Amino acid sequence: MGKVTPHSSLTFGQFVERHFVPNFLPTLKLSTQKRYRQTLDTHLLPAFGDTRLFEIGNLDVQRFVLQKMERGLGWETCSHLRNLMSKVFGMAKRWGFFALDNPAQGVELPEKKAVREKHVLSVQQIRALLMLLREPCRTMVLLGVLTGLRVGEILGLRWKAVDLLSGELRVEQAVYRGTVGSPKTKGSRRAVPLPESAINALSAFKGAGEELVFRTQEGTPYRDNNLLHRELKPAGVKIGAPWLSWHTLRRTHATLLQAAGGSLKDASAQLGHSKAIDHARNLHSTPARTSTHGGRAAGAIGDQW
Repeated sequence: MGKVTPHSSLTFGQFVERHFVPNFLPTLKLSTQKRYRQTLDTHLLPAFGDTRLFEIGNLDVQRFVLQKMERGLGWETCSHLRNLMSKVFGMAKRWGFFALDNPAQGVELPEKKAVREKHVLSVQQIRALLMLLREPCRTMVLLGVLTGLRVGEILGLRWKAVDLLSGELRVEQAVYRGTVGSPKTKGSRRAVPLPESAINALSAFKGAGEELVFRTQEGTPYRDNNLLHRELKPAGVKIGAPWLSWHTLRRTHATLLQAAGGSLKDASAQLGHSKAIDHARNLHSTPARTSTHGGRAAGAIGDQW
């Protein structure tokens, strides 16, 4: 990268399209790439695309974020806008296209308001849901509730990572929109205990080695959004849970786990939250394991089905 003076004529849009998108986005996970691209196209480029980099100041970004909030965007979305602006200018400075202070640094957001109620499924709703769903979606949902796995982790599960005899599976990869990749974070690589009902459900499927546990007739991964709209959402409406999503299963698991005697630390380890896992392992350890108590609590959840 050649050095460019602080008062270069390079616009925000030119830097994004010529440098940020081709040289930075490919370093990110596919889901993050898509989110950044959508945010750039929908919000940042229309607002700043024609403005030269050095002309964008802290007050411009501050006004931009506050205007977005006034127009109805949520706190989390506006925080994402600020953070992506900071990332763009951070890379511009690192690569020598910008020499001033990062204009997104120090941008303030109003106090975060209480979010709307987060839904979880009741035991009765879980039973009703499992009765309605067809395979393989039924077993995917059962795994989501009993283990707290993310939908991408369920879709990326291969038989080599499942040990039905010991009652354990290892999270080693994930699938996003049909594409196989690594788990969401380093802490997401973990070993998860399988309750007996999950073992019984998985035993009905046949496969080995590198084969995906849940695969289409062509042997390819399912797409989570297709399953959500074709299977999960319609079933959710029937059981009185129109808000049902894949993440609802994960949240339900955490709630049931704590109700069964698991601690917050147990729940974090089971769910693969990176901060809790990182404190409990060193740089060269094998995938993190949930605690003995966490495993017993997960088993207690499974005993209900």
